[in-house]
Amino acid sequence: MGIGPTLVKRKLITQDQLDSALAARKNPADRIEKVLVDMGFVTEREVLEIIGEQLHIPVLDLNESLIDKALLKTIPSKIVHRYHLVPIDKVNGTIRVATANAFDLYAFDELRMITGSRIEPVLAPSSDISRIIKQFFGVAGHTIEEMIGDDQLEIVSDIDETDADAIEAAQEATVVKLVNEILVEAIRDRASDVHIEPYEHSLKIRYRIDGVLHTTNVPPEVRRFQNAIVSRIKILSNLNIAERRLPQDGGFKIKTGNRDIDLRVSIIPAMFGEAVVMRILDKATVLLSLQDLGMIDQVYDDFYRIIRQPHGIVLVTGPTGSGKTTTLYAALNSIKSEDTKILTVEDPVEYYLDGIQQIGVQRKIGLTFAHGLRAFLRHDPDVILVGEIRDLETAEVAVNASLTGHLVFSTLHTNDAPTANTRLLDMGVEPFLVSSSIEGVLAQRLVRKVCKSCGQEYQPEPGSLPADFQLEPGQPLRRGTGCRECRHTGYKGRMGIFELLVMNDEIRNLIVSRGTATDIRNLARDKYGMKMLREDGWNKVRSGLTTVDEVVRVSKAG
Repeated sequence: MGIGPTLVKRKLITQDQLDSALAARKNPADRIEKVLVDMGFVTEREVLEIIGEQLHIPVLDLNESLIDKALLKTIPSKIVHRYHLVPIDKVNGTIRVATANAFDLYAFDELRMITGSRIEPVLAPSSDISRIIKQFFGVAGHTIEEMIGDDQLEIVSDIDETDADAIEAAQEATVVKLVNEILVEAIRDRASDVHIEPYEHSLKIRYRIDGVLHTTNVPPEVRRFQNAIVSRIKILSNLNIAERRLPQDGGFKIKTGNRDIDLRVSIIPAMFGEAVVMRILDKATVLLSLQDLGMIDQVYDDFYRIIRQPHGIVLVTGPTGSGKTTTLYAALNSIKSEDTKILTVEDPVEYYLDGIQQIGVQRKIGLTFAHGLRAFLRHDPDVILVGEIRDLETAEVAVNASLTGHLVFSTLHTNDAPTANTRLLDMGVEPFLVSSSIEGVLAQRLVRKVCKSCGQEYQPEPGSLPADFQLEPGQPLRRGTGCRECRHTGYKGRMGIFELLVMNDEIRNLIVSRGTATDIRNLARDKYGMKMLREDGWNKVRSGLTTVDEVVRVSKAG
């Protein structure tokens, strides 16, 4: 019985789904099980289980298999890439080879001739094989093989390329494919940034995933194509391909699957060539609710009440990369409606939001935060978002806007919530204006979440916990052991830890009298129950959402 009817008989698919796949098959030579998998009717592993039964070939879980690295080094990488297979181990002269295609007899014959050994195939999902190939042979290894060809000569002296030469090299199909594979891999791994860094004898590619940089494995030969890679990125970003002495900034858009993704590109001249950082701006990952960000319990209730005020200033503070913009977007999305006019001025506009008018700062023509904010006041808004309050001019315009009936959102670079008030005073804003305009200040950091797939409970060792972390005797914590889903880090995804300062008459009076940040913090904490960043982090550790190490990494003891 064929694969299709067997899948129907075992109720893994319906007859209608099989008929749809047969109708969608463009080439009669295409195997029907591949069409069914591509259409999402059945998983590849379910298909492999049936093929394995019919051909008496075992199906292996590569996540639990030990790969013989020494054996891998003896197999030409072009064979691995061409036939999409992975040698696992060699026992008694027989090499076990993992493949997703049990019918590719040519691959086994070629491998047998190269190694002189008997070949025993085992089945494994194509995605698992791809992961192993990437891990041991590097991202885009097959593309690098194509680009190198069989040349035995390598030119090591610098070549003064003309613009035409650089453009031609950058537009080569293999270079285009190489850059595409780097980006696809970054998006698949949920990276927020791609770093391409040239060194004297290597080109390093690193992905920032959940706020932490990870070096991805690439073939050493990729260093030879450094200039072509950078030139390709410059062409995509509409940058000057001939300028290699000055920093350049640009960007471009890509589409993968059903997702539209913006990339912001920064290029700087380094010692051994131009270094590139590409920020990946995926709208699907930023349009979250406040609860999705990790805002819960009293903090959520108080913040939601503040952002629904008719006027005043709401500040979000924290260092670069702490998720301030994402929180502001979540706040705007939670209050936007047909009867509310929302305007934003940002530097730059990172994500485009439906139903909200957004403009980007352009200092070259005099469009600053303050200038844009003044223009907004003549545009009849209800809510205004100012990307950042950096100077006295912007601060004063924001305060005046809030006092004339507008709700203003903005950010400040301060370490905690109470310091935001004193920062505005240091800028030169009058204390009575600060006290009367600020409604609330939210400080935040991002911590990585324990991976749901491999998270396990454990009992911490006595004396191993920070002094300010209180834990009931016998209460377990959670941590990830590492798995394929989390790239063996134990973490997948991020969430916020928050510190919310809600203004009241007593705190306002303290600001007017120029009380210090410490005075404000002590009053808000001791009398009104404000939770510090670290305290919110400890609550989430006790709930099993994150780990002690993560909270210690992003916050300091009070």
